[in-house]
Amino acid sequence: MTTKKPATRRTPKNTALVDPPQCKPCGGTGNVPATVRVGRKRIPVGHQDGLCLNCFGTGLASDS
Repeated sequence: MTTKKPATRRTPKNTALVDPPQCKPCGGTGNVPATVRVGRKRIPVGHQDGLCLNCFGTGLASDS
């Protein structure tokens, strides 16, 4: 009586690489605009780039 080999699991050869989703607040850039305010009345005068705290500058959506 011959015994059969157990079937081995194979991964498909044509697997498409899926890009991770982009971070929504920064749009995948890793930078978000921060308003610069000056004076006693805190008048907005412009914008500067700030690090996105949602993805910490990677541009990829976090798991949580």
